[in-house]
Amino acid sequence: MFDIERWQEIFDTIRKNKLRTFLTGLSVASGIFILVILLGFGQGMQNGIAQEFEGDAATSIWVWTQTTQKEYKGLNPGRQIQFRNEDYNTIVNKMDLNIENKSKFYRPRSITTTYGNDALIYQVLGTTPEVQFIENESLLAGRFLNEEDEKQVRKVAIISAKIKREAFKKVENPVGEIIKISNIPFTIVGIYKEKGGDQEEDRIFIPVTTAQRVFNGADKLDNLSFSLPPVANFDDAVAQSIQFKNKVETFLKQKHSVAPDDQGGVGIYNPMEEAKRFYSLTGNIKLFFWFVGVCTIIAGVVGVSNIMLIVVKERTKEIGIRKALGAKPWAIIGMILHESIFVTAISGFTGLILSMGLLEIIGPNIEVDYIVNPSVNFNVALATVFLLVLSGAIAGFFPAWRAATIHTIDALRDD
Repeated sequence: MFDIERWQEIFDTIRKNKLRTFLTGLSVASGIFILVILLGFGQGMQNGIAQEFEGDAATSIWVWTQTTQKEYKGLNPGRQIQFRNEDYNTIVNKMDLNIENKSKFYRPRSITTTYGNDALIYQVLGTTPEVQFIENESLLAGRFLNEEDEKQVRKVAIISAKIKREAFKKVENPVGEIIKISNIPFTIVGIYKEKGGDQEEDRIFIPVTTAQRVFNGADKLDNLSFSLPPVANFDDAVAQSIQFKNKVETFLKQKHSVAPDDQGGVGIYNPMEEAKRFYSLTGNIKLFFWFVGVCTIIAGVVGVSNIMLIVVKERTKEIGIRKALGAKPWAIIGMILHESIFVTAISGFTGLILSMGLLEIIGPNIEVDYIVNPSVNFNVALATVFLLVLSGAIAGFFPAWRAATIHTIDALRDD
């Protein structure tokens, strides 16, 4: 039942001790505010890291050639390893690996690219159709490379949205236009958009067979890339990618006589391993944020408990009179608890509203490396406030119990 006299007493006490109540409430509100802001930035870091890895397929593996750093089997260090089509075919067809998409790359050397009289200072890369899925590329116009382009060694090219914007300003749709690579005409058949952004759009793609045959590449390859099938959870995906990486690395090092412990010769990048390290780091940071925030809240709750002890001390004689007039112990406890819960609840929800509002306003506008749209789950934040209110009730209970157990005569004698 709503007891208006009880609420009048609470507000009278607050009015008489405005500064004390304000400082107590401030400590509680700041605890919730700090916790929500810290959790928001922890989520922002996780969002930023996820964005860093979304440019390519999450389960992609990248392999490239390097220079050996160690002597092995009588071979001197400093050898430049050269991949061949045979290496790629063995990995894809003979190693019993679970591969979803695969691609190979050859970069022609000492070439010039022009459109009309304008030089195009972009990288020309021979590749296969499946690179579109490995690199998460979307088509804006035309088509991507296909198997017939490879089989027939067609002179076709795919350009990026960035190249269209920079080099084809006067052309509404460059599909069908002719560019020349070392004075050999190539027809533009498509325009792609890279999810990773402009930094990944400095490349012109042509069929790998065309790049090898037309530009004297023979069967040479510079890079290999693969994507693995999705699995049930993140840990399984990491384990699958590590197993794949180890098998491919072992095969290539044995094939090209590279020492097993040589950090050169064969380079392999596994984004899943990097993602695991970053997610572990952000998980630890979020735990630290929780620790700091909870400690701040505990400090606020302790402050509430101390204030309630002071309130009990100040109202000892009043409590004695109430007990002499027949007030039950639980009525005394309820009187103290109401004030404790009220101060904690108002302060907690104030801190929650201010912190959520701040994240909502500034979160989408933050442009910092590895931090994207700091936010926090509202249900988590709300549950934290209710936990805080419960803590405030517990903090107020012990002073209230002390008040209820004071002997009536002792209370009336208190000065």
